[in-house]
Amino acid sequence: MTTIVPPVGAVGRPRRGRLARRRELISYGLVAPALILSIGIVVVPGIFTLILSFTDWSGVGGTYNFIGIDNFKEILSDKVFGTALLNNIKWVVLFLTLPAIIGILTATLLLRRRKMRTFFQVIFLMPYVLAPVVNALVWQTIIYNPNGGIFGFFGLQPPTAILSTSLYGAAAVDMWHYFGFLTVVYFGAMRQTPIDQVEAAVVDGANGWKVFRYVYLPSIRPTLLLMGVMTVIFSFLAFDYVYLITQGGPAHSSEVMGTYAYALAFSAFAFGKAAAVGLIMSFFGLIASVVYTRLSRRDVAL
Repeated sequence: MTTIVPPVGAVGRPRRGRLARRRELISYGLVAPALILSIGIVVVPGIFTLILSFTDWSGVGGTYNFIGIDNFKEILSDKVFGTALLNNIKWVVLFLTLPAIIGILTATLLLRRRKMRTFFQVIFLMPYVLAPVVNALVWQTIIYNPNGGIFGFFGLQPPTAILSTSLYGAAAVDMWHYFGFLTVVYFGAMRQTPIDQVEAAVVDGANGWKVFRYVYLPSIRPTLLLMGVMTVIFSFLAFDYVYLITQGGPAHSSEVMGTYAYALAFSAFAFGKAAAVGLIMSFFGLIASVVYTRLSRRDVAL
């Protein structure tokens, strides 16, 4: 009597196949809530905003007319929009330089300290975790207040009045709130630099600047690139500190696209135009994301 022996693994394959399918279903189940949430909060409102930008909807009632690209034509011909766009570009330039430089310098100083690092990181992060309303109130009452503030105490009322009603005054508050976050991010990236590279540079006679320039800076370059792109995106979405400090005034001199869209929606009840401004803001963020993706691919290729 001949005994038929099944091939090795023939019995186990169906079980492994069922196990793989089960794991795949579990993975899809774990991803599904986040995917559904993203579709409901991001994709659907984004499509709705796109549709509204081609209508004259006033925000009241459900009736609206399709008017094509008239909203975009009116916006691009509006001088206030031109001022808002220019202010957003100024905001990008300011935030790509001052907070980044201060954050890198502060992170480098933290790297040299062996004690109380955690304490200093908590202190630097406090403005970032506080509500923008609180930060704006602190600056308006303690710093920008011409009567009881720091500048007013030294008799500097004119600079106080200028800062409290200008784009740069609002930017100063936002940079104070933002640089601590950059400090902690850059500090964490620097700590990931291989210590043997740092020690080798020191043994070769490199001073502090050369160690930073040729060891730390190349190591944190991906982090610098990512935070630069995020800063550009956040800059074109700027709204809270400008609205809290200046409300876009005086005479629209500190207007940014966020406050401009807010005024169109809730003051002029031109939700179609506000949606068009929102799409333009998203367009600049999309450009920054594309640039980051291309630069990241180039780094990987290298």
